[in-house]
Amino acid sequence: MVQIGYTMMTEQAGPRELVDHVVRAEEVGFDFSVTSDHYFPWLRSQGHAPYAWSVLGAAAQATSRIPLMTYVTCPTFRYHPAVVAQKAATLQLLSEGRFRLGLGSGENLNEHIVGGGWPSVDVRHEMLEEAVEIIRALFEGGHVNRRGTHFDVESARLWDLPDSPPPIGIAVSGERSCALAGRLGDLVIATEPESGLLESFDRHGGAGKPRVGQLPVSYDPDRDAAVKRAHAQFRWFGNGWKVNAELPHPDSFEGATQFVTPDDVAGSIPCGDDPEVFVEAVRPYAEAGFTEIALVQIGGETQSAFLDWAEKTLLPALRDALG
Repeated sequence: MVQIGYTMMTEQAGPRELVDHVVRAEEVGFDFSVTSDHYFPWLRSQGHAPYAWSVLGAAAQATSRIPLMTYVTCPTFRYHPAVVAQKAATLQLLSEGRFRLGLGSGENLNEHIVGGGWPSVDVRHEMLEEAVEIIRALFEGGHVNRRGTHFDVESARLWDLPDSPPPIGIAVSGERSCALAGRLGDLVIATEPESGLLESFDRHGGAGKPRVGQLPVSYDPDRDAAVKRAHAQFRWFGNGWKVNAELPHPDSFEGATQFVTPDDVAGSIPCGDDPEVFVEAVRPYAEAGFTEIALVQIGGETQSAFLDWAEKTLLPALRDALG
């Protein structure tokens, strides 16, 4: 059965609200949760960007069943990989084994804040590979010393380690990242229902490992309101990750999406309150081979209504269709 997840999107709600939302998501029966890790929102209209790891620590204490996951953390610019390993190990302890560490090569939007420029995608993949190796070495215990191409580690050790380290997921968008994920990841992460990505992941060692996708949705009994909100806050989504990874500021995304219309957004994001429309939007992910699909309800102020509707209508419809 395909598992259906809930997204704590840090770009559209404050920290206390995010924790409240995931508590309710656990209550209504979502199978897992994921959390974005941003320093900036994509667009100013979203309006938020709290520190994801503090939110996750609070969520670990406020919930008891629902799995938690970063979707995704970049372990190469804002954070040194040795620090990411410490954070992930601590969160695995706090959540009593419910945490998965989702990693990716990052977006300029969030990583530019520490300076140093934004290298080419090939260099970013090299950095990600080196970071994953460091994190895995620290998860094994003992002291780690390393002189790498991009990172140095000086006698680092994690003093609080869980019995089972967090599984590591790696976000993919092309052949090179799929090769890295298949070789070094415990699961794969993608935001588009492309079976080719999963096939490439399998070829490089990913066969049989979980694969997690994500889909934005805009629930509202008033479909026009749902479309308007999706356009205001999520019109950047259609740019694709080759563009989204490069732009440095919310104002850049404003400019890049100035000609995107509400109809364009409604053509790619399910809007309204017809569960069949949402089921048909999720179905391509299941057919492509994703084992888990996280939904992103657009609009921080709409989460309570969405979660109530999901409990009564959407989750039963998805499980009937995809179970």
